[in-house]
This record gives sequence, C-alpha cells and structure tokens, in this order.
Amino acid sequence: MEEVFASGRYSRRSSNVDEDEEALKWAAIEKLPTYDRLRTSIIQTALEGNDDAKMEHREVDVRKLDMNERQQIIDKIFKVAEEDNDKFLRKFRNRIEKVGIRLPTVEVRFQNLTVEADCYVGSRALPTLPNVALNLLESGLGVCGIRTTKRTKLTILKNASGIIKPSRMALLLGPPSSGKTTLLLALAGKLDTDLRVQGEITYNGHKLNEFVPRKTSAYISQNDVHVGEMTVKETLDFSARCQGVGTRYDLLSELARREKEAGIFPEAEVDLFMKATALEGTESSLITDYTLKILGLDICKDTIVGDEMHRGVSGGQKKRVTTGEMIVGPTKTLFMDEISTGLDSSTTYQIVKCLQQIVHITEATIFMSLLQPAPETFDLFDDIFLISEGQIVYQGPREHVVEFFESCGFKCPERKGTADFLQEVTSRKDQEQYWADRSKAYRYVTVTEFSNKFKNFHVGMQLQSDLSVPYDKSKGHRAALVYKKYSVSMMKLLKACWDKEWLLIKRNSFVYVFKTAQIVIVAVISGTVFLKTKMPRRNVDDAALYIGGILFSMIMNMFNGFAELSLTIKRQPVFYKHRDHLFHPAWTYTLPNFLLGIPISLFESVVWVLITYYTIGFAPEASRFFKHLVLVFLVQQMAAGMFRVISGVCRTMIIANTGGALMLLLVFLLGGFLIPKRDIPKWWIWGYWISPLTYAFNAFSVNEMLAPRWNHPNSDGSPTLGARTLATFDVPDEKRWYWIGAGALIGFVILYNILFTVSLMYLNPIGNKQATISEEEASEMGVGGDSKEEPRLARPEPNKEFSHQPLFSADGNNTREVAMQRMRSQSDPGGLKKVDSTVELATGVAAKRGMVLPFQPLAMSFDSVNYYVDMPAEMKDQGVTEDRLQLLREVTGAFRPGVLTALMGVSGAGKTTLMDVLAGRKTGGYIEGDVRISGFPKNQETFARISGYCEQTDIHSPQVTIRESLIFSAFLRLPKEVSDQEKIKFVDEVMDLVELNNLKDAIVGLPGVTGLSTEQRKRLTIAVELVANPSIIFMDEPTSGLDARAAAIVMRTVRNTVDTGRTVVCTIHQPSIDIFEAFDELLLMKRGGQVIYAGPLGRNSHKIIEYFEVIEGVPKIREKYNPATWMLEVSSIAAEVRLGMDFAEYYKTTSLYQRNKALIRELSTPPPGANDLFFPTQYSQSSLGQFKSCLWKQWITYWRSPDYNLVRFFFTLVTALMVGTVFWRVGMKRNTSGDLSKVLGAMFGAVMFVGINNCQTVQPVVAVERTVFYRERAAGMYSALPYALAQVICEIPYVFVQASYYVVLVYAMVNFEWKVEKFFWFFFISFFSFLYFTYYGMMTVSITPNQQVASIFAAAFYGIFNLFSGFFIPRPKIPKYWVWYYWICPVAWTVYGLIVSQYRDVTKEINILGTNHNVTIKQYIDDQYGFKSDFMGPVAGVLVAFTVFFAFVFAFCIKTMNFQNR
Repeated sequence: MEEVFASGRYSRRSSNVDEDEEALKWAAIEKLPTYDRLRTSIIQTALEGNDDAKMEHREVDVRKLDMNERQQIIDKIFKVAEEDNDKFLRKFRNRIEKVGIRLPTVEVRFQNLTVEADCYVGSRALPTLPNVALNLLESGLGVCGIRTTKRTKLTILKNASGIIKPSRMALLLGPPSSGKTTLLLALAGKLDTDLRVQGEITYNGHKLNEFVPRKTSAYISQNDVHVGEMTVKETLDFSARCQGVGTRYDLLSELARREKEAGIFPEAEVDLFMKATALEGTESSLITDYTLKILGLDICKDTIVGDEMHRGVSGGQKKRVTTGEMIVGPTKTLFMDEISTGLDSSTTYQIVKCLQQIVHITEATIFMSLLQPAPETFDLFDDIFLISEGQIVYQGPREHVVEFFESCGFKCPERKGTADFLQEVTSRKDQEQYWADRSKAYRYVTVTEFSNKFKNFHVGMQLQSDLSVPYDKSKGHRAALVYKKYSVSMMKLLKACWDKEWLLIKRNSFVYVFKTAQIVIVAVISGTVFLKTKMPRRNVDDAALYIGGILFSMIMNMFNGFAELSLTIKRQPVFYKHRDHLFHPAWTYTLPNFLLGIPISLFESVVWVLITYYTIGFAPEASRFFKHLVLVFLVQQMAAGMFRVISGVCRTMIIANTGGALMLLLVFLLGGFLIPKRDIPKWWIWGYWISPLTYAFNAFSVNEMLAPRWNHPNSDGSPTLGARTLATFDVPDEKRWYWIGAGALIGFVILYNILFTVSLMYLNPIGNKQATISEEEASEMGVGGDSKEEPRLARPEPNKEFSHQPLFSADGNNTREVAMQRMRSQSDPGGLKKVDSTVELATGVAAKRGMVLPFQPLAMSFDSVNYYVDMPAEMKDQGVTEDRLQLLREVTGAFRPGVLTALMGVSGAGKTTLMDVLAGRKTGGYIEGDVRISGFPKNQETFARISGYCEQTDIHSPQVTIRESLIFSAFLRLPKEVSDQEKIKFVDEVMDLVELNNLKDAIVGLPGVTGLSTEQRKRLTIAVELVANPSIIFMDEPTSGLDARAAAIVMRTVRNTVDTGRTVVCTIHQPSIDIFEAFDELLLMKRGGQVIYAGPLGRNSHKIIEYFEVIEGVPKIREKYNPATWMLEVSSIAAEVRLGMDFAEYYKTTSLYQRNKALIRELSTPPPGANDLFFPTQYSQSSLGQFKSCLWKQWITYWRSPDYNLVRFFFTLVTALMVGTVFWRVGMKRNTSGDLSKVLGAMFGAVMFVGINNCQTVQPVVAVERTVFYRERAAGMYSALPYALAQVICEIPYVFVQASYYVVLVYAMVNFEWKVEKFFWFFFISFFSFLYFTYYGMMTVSITPNQQVASIFAAAFYGIFNLFSGFFIPRPKIPKYWVWYYWICPVAWTVYGLIVSQYRDVTKEINILGTNHNVTIKQYIDDQYGFKSDFMGPVAGVLVAFTVFFAFVFAFCIKTMNFQNR
C-alpha cells in the first residue's frame, strides 16, 4: 500500500473541502502582480494527528523558505531519488507542454578535430638538474628564434568527427591515454593554448568564438579541487550563487503568463519547486537541496569536504561534490570526465539514472566518459562513442555497437560486460581472446582499420550524411546559447564571494589567533629589550637605539605578512577552477580578501602598538602615538599586498618563497636603513625610491625625531639632537615627510592589490605541460598500424633506426611467456629451473611464478571487533549525548592463506575502517576485540614485518622511477639473509608479475599533476608491498579509479599474488562481474559497521545469490545482472525497511554464522608445535643498511628536484650579486664608525636573507616527503633516525656548492682583505650558517602538522633572530635579563664570527661619528659590540653545535610526533 499512497496522496485529494480551499488560494495568487506572483506559491503540509491525509495549504514567499521547509519539500517530492525524480520531471514537462513552450536545446558537432602536442622521450624527460637547466636554456634560445633540439610530436586526437545530440545520453569509452579528456576539453572550449588544434566545433551551428562556450557548457573535471574547510552544502551553494539561474526565470514568467491566459492552475508541488529554483540571489537555493538529493550527498551535506590535513568526506563523495558543483548551475550541456571514480556501482547507477531522466525529459545534452560502467549503467546510454589511440572507432546508437564488431570478426563473450569488451577489443594485448572465427588465422586489427571499416558500416554512413547537412540555425532556440560572460550581476557575485571569504576566515580562525598570539609575544619581547628606563637620550649613539626600536617594529610587521603567502597559494587551484568556469571575475575574489583582512590587521596593529609604544618610550604626545599606529597598520597592509602579488605571480610554494625572499631583499637592502642613502651606489639609487620601506622608515623616523624632547642640542654642539640623528641616517628632516611616507604606503597598498588582481586575471596555474613517454611506449606508438599511415608519434630523424626493433609486446597474448623465458635465461639457468621441475614433479602443477623467496603462510582471525571514535563536535551540537561514536559493531571473520577475500558494503559501511583496525594502521579511537595471527594474539611490531598494506591513496616519493621505488622497498624489507642479487632479481620478478616492466624507468610524479596514470600508480602501490614478500596483504580499493582493462590487469596481479599462497584481503567498490568473481570469499558489511554475510562466493556467485534469495521478499536476480550490484541493492537500508528486518540479526541466526564461529574457534588456537612469530630485531635491515637505502633514495630525489635546488642556487646567485653591487668595495673603507656599521649591515643582510630563503624553500620538500615517510614507517621499512640522517646529509653537498660560489662572489665584490685565513673563516661561517638555517626549516616542519603552520612558526623566530643578532641593538646595550637569549641566538654568532674574523687584527684608527674621538678598530668593535678578538674558536664550535642541534631535533620530532590521524 505504501507505494500507492506515496504517489497518490497528493494528487487524489481526500475531500472536496481541500480542493476548494486550494482553488481559492490559487485564485488569490493569480490576482497578484507578476513580480509577486512569481515569488508566491502554496506549500502543503499534512496536519498533525490525523491519518487520512487532511492537507493544510498555506501561501509562502519562495525566497523566504527556511531550512526545514526546504528539507520538507525535497523529502516530499523526492522520497526515492530516481523514481520520484522521474515522476517530478514528467509533471514539469506536462506543465510546459500544456501551454506549448519549447525548451532550448544544444547540439554539439565536431568535424575533423586534430590535436597535437610536443613531448620529450625517454631519459631526456626526467627532471634532473641538468635536464631542467637545458630546457630553460632551450626555451630562452627559442624566444630569440633559435631552435636547438627537435621535440617529438604526439598526436592526441586524429581526425575525430561526430554529433552529440540533445536528449540522448552519450557515453565516451576508451582505454587510458586514448584522448578522452582532450576530446571533452576541446568540446567544452577549455583546451590548453599550447596545443595545436585543427578542425571545427560548433554548438547549434555557431562557432566557439560567437558565444561564451564556458558558460553554455560545463566541463566536470576528474580532479577534485575544493576548499577543504567548506562543507558540501556550502560548496554547492556558492557555486549556485555564482552560476545564477540562467533561463529558468524567463521560462517561469512566460509560463505564468500563458497559464493565466488559459486559466490553468498548476500542480502545487511543481509550481513551488519551479518558483523556488528560478530566483537568484538566495543564500542557499532549493536547487542545491535537489542536487544533493539526486547525488546521494544529503547524508553528508554538513560535513567539510576536507583535504590532506582535514578529515572530510570520502573519496567517492568528493567526486560527487565535483559533479554537483557544475550541475547546480543552469547549464544543460555537460561534459563529464570520469565522474564515477571511487563510487560503488549502485550509487553510479543512481546518479546516471537521474541524469538520464534529466536528459530525456528536459532535453539536455550530456557527454560522459566512464571508466568501468557496470552493464546496467551502460544500458542507460543511448549513444556510444568508442575512442582508441586518438581515433574514433565507433559512434552511434548503443544497439549496433556489438553488431559492428561482429562484422569485423570479434564477438563479446557471455558473462562479459559490453563496455569492458569494447575497451579491450581495440587494444593490442587483449584483442585476440575475442576473435570469433577460430577456423581463420587471427591477425591484429589496428585502430585505423576499425575506423575505416566503420565509415562503411551503416551507422557510419548515416553519420557522414548527417554531418554533411549543416545545422539549421533558424531552428535553434535563442536561449540555448549564452552570450554574457557572467550570468549574475556583479554586486551579487561580490556578495557571494564576500560570504565565502568571511566563512573561511571563521573556519581558519586558528591561523589568525596564532598570528595574534605571536605578535603579542614578539611585542612583549621587543618592549622589554628596548626598555625605556634603560634608554637615555644623550647623544647620537643613544638615539640610534630608538631608531633600532623603530626599525625592528617596522620589520616585524613586515614579516607578519609572510603567512599570506602559503594561505593564498593553497587556495589558488580552487580560484583558477572557478575563474575558468567563469563563476566570478578575479576582482570579486581579491576585494573581499583585502577588505576582510583590514579589521584583523587593524586589531594586530593596535595590539602591537599598545604593547610596544610606551614601554620602549617613544615620543609621548598622543598625536605621535596615533601617527605611529597608522604607519604600523599601513606597513602591515603593504606587506600583505606584496606577498599576495608574489603568490599570484609565482603560483607555487617553492618559487613563491624564493620570489618572496628576493622581493624582500630588494626592499630591505635599499630601504635606506641597512645602508644610508648617500652610500647607495648611483646605479642602485632607483631601488631606494621604489622601496616601500624607504617611505615607512623615513616617516617613522621623522615622527619620532622631530618630537620636542629631541630638540636639545647635541653634546658636540651641533644643531638639535633629532636633526643630527636624522642626518646620520640620511633621513630628510622635514615634517611633511611623515605625510609623504604615509601617502606612498597607501599608494603601494592599492598598487599591490591591483597587481594581485591582474596577476590572477591573466596568469594560468603552473603545470607540467610536457608529456613524457618512455622509450618503449614511444617505439610502440612509432610503429603505425599500416605502413601507409602516419604514426601517432612522429619523432625527429636521428632516431629512425630505433623504431624498427621488434618489441616483446608486438605478439598478442604470449608476452608473459616471452617475459618468463627472458627472466629465466637471465637468472642462474641451473638453480631456478631445477626448483621448478621438482615442484612440477611433486605436485603435477606448474610452479607458481614470480616468487622465488620462501614465506610462511599465515591465517588471520578476528572475533567481535568493535571500534569507537570520540563523538565529533558537530554532532554534539545537534544534541547527541553519547561521548563515543561506534563505527564497527561485533565484526567477526577470518582470512586464510591462498584465499582471496573481498570486503564489501555500501559507502560508509566501514570497510576501510575495518582494514585499518586489523592492519594496525589506526592512530586514534578505541579498539575492542580479539585479533589473532595463526592462533597467536597479534603483535603490531612483528605483524608489520609480515603484512603489506596497499592504501587507497597511492603515496610515493614523486622524484623516483618505478624500479627505484621497488628496489628501495625490497632492500629495506627483505631479510638480511637474502643477497643483493637475489633482491634485485626478486624486484624484476615482481615487476613482471605486476606488468610494470615497460614502465620501469618512468618517474612516479605527484598524483593528478605529473607522472604515472592512476592505474599505473595502483600497480606500483601493490608492487611496493609485494617486494616485501609479505604473508598477509591488505588492499584498500585496488580497482577504484581504473577502467575495466586496467582493473583487469590489477586484479590479475592480485590473483597471481593469492595463487602463491598468500592471504589477501581487498575492500572493493564497484566490481564488474569478472572482478567480483575473481574473489573466493566475501565479507559483506552494512551501514553502521555490521557484518551481514561472511562466506564463500561459489561458482558464478551462486552461494551468495542463494543466501539472499532464500529470504522472503527478496527479488530474484535478473539474467546477466551483476551479482555484486544486486547483492548491494537487496541488502540496502531501503530494502531492510521494506522487509522490516535487520540483515545483521538475520545473519546471526543462520548456519553459516555457526560455521564461521567454529572456524574462528579452530583458527584461534595455535596448531601443535607452531611458534609465535618472532624477529630478533624490529627492522629487517641494520641501522646502517636502512641509512644507506634512505640516503640512496633521498639523493636521487634531490638530484631530480630542480624546482627546489635550481631555484635555491639561482636565488643565492642573485643575492650575492645584489649584496656585492650595493656594498661595492666597502670592505676596505675604514675611516669612520659609520663605515663599520655599514659592513655589519652588509654581512647581516646577506646571511640573513640566504638563510631565510633556505629555511623557507626546504619546508615544502620535507612536507611532501613526510607523507611518504608515514606510509613507509607504518610498513616497518625503517626507523626514523636513519631516514632523518639521510635527509640531513643530502643537504650538505648542495649547501656546500651554494656557499662556495656565494662566498667567492661576495668576498671579491665587497673587497674584504685578501688573506687566506680570513677568506676561509668567511667561507666556514657562511657554510654553517646556511646549513643551520636549512636544518632549522626542516625542524619547523617536523614539529608542526603542516607546511602552513610551519611557515608561520618559522617566521615568528626570524623576527627574534633579527632582534638579537646584535645588529638592531648591540650586545652591551641589551638589558641583563635578555642577554642570555643573545647567546643562544644562532644569527648573533654568525655576525660575531664574520666581524671578528675580518677585524680582529686591524689596528688602524677610525673616527667615531658624532664625537671627536679616534680609536683603533680592534678596540672599537670590543667597546661598541662586545666582540672579543680572541674568541674565534668558541664561535666556530657553537656554529657547528647549532647545526647538529637543529638536525637532531628534526630527527627526534620525526620519530616521536605523528600528525597523521586516521
């Protein structure tokens, strides 16, 4: 009865009273003026307390619906997403057709589309330092018109033509790297400008430049780029507000007009929904709720999306957010790129089904590429496009596709999905198994032959004739294409961005609180260092201290902006995505960003000035206090603006840190305080005038020194002390300079923010555009199908002879046999063969291949495992009282050797959680229950040695090749007894088993950016665990994100592994029939972490089918239907509600459950004579062995990280040249104390800047490697110490090179005294200073959870290092209670060493400024700075000690602190 009521309740009214009442209300609404009428509708609510549905109708303003009302509407109209969606859309269609309105449609055509790119081949493509330097050189020469190397031309798409029709679902299929994404991007008008494109694309007959394609169609990317701190609903709401409602409002007003004329009353629900979704400007629209519902995101709508550091929604949900973000807009032409990655098949089916209804009923145009469409999903599509090697092999109705391949001689087998068949039939490796006529000899049919045959097939001929008739433009609806760039008014866009920024500030409040706390601490320190009771005002020397205080104030507030860098860069990818989709212009993003920063900055300035101003004892007048405050605030704004520009121009963290430091260097060196204006060489004087700090410094100084209290004459009788001091620092002594300075700063603030906006408007994200191809792939592509046709990869002449070598992969399916023979002939011919033949004789079965090394088969059993986490704060806010949330309930089961077990369940059933708990990977939460390995209680230390865990996210060091990754893993994890030759042989065998041989020299790269494809990464993850020779392997979704063919390869890998007698457990999401039936046993879980089936699958899954079909009310499985999908459907929550039972309880009553209990009892007692696992050491390698392996890998990583090392070297070079030219030949000028302080400034500036740059640039490198470290340490590969030591040692040679050329340049240009010992002291001190700064940067990462916090933390100390370096305030003047800090400040020792090593033996006399005394230099540095001339030994020792200390803390923290929470 339920179903009847659900649909009938609102349409068949229970009584006439209702209808009368409703009609009266409609009549009233009709009388309203149009504007109000379009905003008023009727909402129906069932009155409480009576069952025969008595409806209450009330008028509502659709803009003012609250959250509950919106939820109520959605729940009522769309109870079961796909069924009710269909009903609703049909009602909508009827309403429109009643009054004869035609919906706008878009037909997309493309003709002779060819896309080409340039790429490097082979080892030339590896990003080593020399290669990158060469590339830079080449592009430099290229600008001048000189071409050096020929790059290789790669054809991505070749002569593709086709039509995508409205109201037909089109599916794009093809193996990986066949050009699917490129085709979709080309159609959406979003191709990279570097690609060469020929051919034409039209929408309704209009070319792409005649309208705005990015607004007319939407491309949904396969990479999920979102702001991690926003919730799912907020993300979609923002998107909906930016995209507006398009033509919905116009449609509604036209509809209302015609209905009024015809006197038709619309159905209440439809009317309400249409009105609510047609009004723009609402903070969160009903359309968002609708989208959340059909994508199945309504359960997690208030969860944050999450990123690497914040735990958010699951991978599959994130994927759906990406889809939803585009669907909420008004565009009805969608190009979707692999939207099903990480979703289970039933969810995919539901989403595609809803999209299909939208396409069919509202005549939208959807072109979608899917990786592993299940047969039932595949059947939802009307048209199939099959693409392979950049050519279109088939396109047209789904019904004819199998027929076409049969006409070519290939047949699709019985239990095989059509989609899987299509993806494999064009591939060289898999084609032969589908050859239909065994009596004829098989030969490989190339892609070109297929595509030529298609032209003569009836579907192909029909297509040709369709394309030859141009689209009739008069038929096109004028509302179908969008001609405006932004569909919403600028004010509304600004409001939307403003709300988003405000939200993010609230979410990121930790950063701001942290910054303010930091400012308070530094302010207190500086206030007590420059304490006014200790600061007399007698002569210029005393005044210089006040200037020091001013300087420090200014510099600290300048550095405060450094945090902007990482925050801005972190959010750039999302901004670029929104910008490219034309969500909003750049200024609506930068303006709120700037304006909302003002109150925060103002607050920080006030705090700073309140604490420091009167404690330091600046001029007491109130007016000067406020003028000082204004300056501090402007300096902060200017700094924030400057760092924003840097991040907008540099666009990656490493380059930005360097760009930032360079900019700072210029601004600092030439700001007129390290070196007075009169001494700046004339070729640098322009820098003085463009440095914002010049104006800040002048304004600060004038504000202080022209105060009445500095008016008394100087002790040597010259004019007033204030004027004299200003003259010493070469600051103009006029009052107006305060206003000039403040004005200039305001100018800079505005200029920088405008530049930031411009950089965001015109620059694109930095990506790796160069495709890289291994030599093997290149030669495969180079050999075209026919000798007549042009190959897909055209290489420059010299390599011609290479491409004719025969390749192992040329001969269809016996690749593996060839590889096997090759492998045996390589290894010792006697040994291996002998083993093989004996095994064969003994068992009558051929030896299991790929595993020479012995291992001990182990079973794992677990009984009543429970897992709890602390209740999340969001749920407590909603009134949940419990303290803990239970994620697993009484899970019981066993995994046995040689048995492949699948862990399945809907999204959120706790599959990954169970794996993490069993594998010991959870770092938080509470675990109860009994887990045993072959009968002995599980001990994590030993368990890590015999188990492997393949994570769902493939984390690998980005700079190593595949073979290097495997060798690294093998050397660290195989026992000592195995010789190195055997290890390498084993690695080669595993590569063979996982079929990575042809890729062994490919660089891994960062996921989604560079390097390997998802499926290759997956296989690498499996291989990395396999080379450890484990007995138990856990795999978390080994096939998610792969197409059918890749998934088949991965599953073949998994199956091969199991057949060697190992215990393998996989969680799995959307298995095709073949993949599902590759498993032996199944552990099925339902939502809430309970088991509902544990046992064998049976042949063709008959066991599990029988188990569920026995239950009364469960529908029988359909012919050819996927049992995995069916099983999830019949056991879903909806099914439980319908049957009124709990499957978990049912399972406990079955005989199967009793059998499992018995099995677990048997497995939980150790077999007689068995010993518990025992290893004498925790790691398989000695510490030295671990260190050698780590060093080897780190060394390769460094050698191939050009963006880090080249950038750092470049920066050092520029710094050296700048310091050298600004302080040109000041080293030998020794006449006054001013000259000395200048040299001090030069040394301080130089070391400080290169040091800070080293510190900043090393952070991202360590942060990336750290995530890999967490995985490798959890796998028990090495302990933290050897790893940290290796990373520390790798830095040394690079820093050494850096210090060498830096010292030579600076020493020569500044013209210090050429004595051997002085030169080497200078080198020694510089080298160790750079080194301790680098280690300091590494240390900050190791003690903070992520790079953003690390950079803020490090910046805090730059300020304090600055203060105590002895430059702003000499040691003798530092108050007693702070002197201790001077002694532990590393920079102070550096400055000490540099000065003393140069001047300790100089007895020349100099004049002290502002007095008439002359004194020897040696004496002066002792009196003024407290530098003792015989103190060089201790200085050297302390510098080395700092270096060692920072390195040690880095190692210690890496070992003891774990910031990964699972």
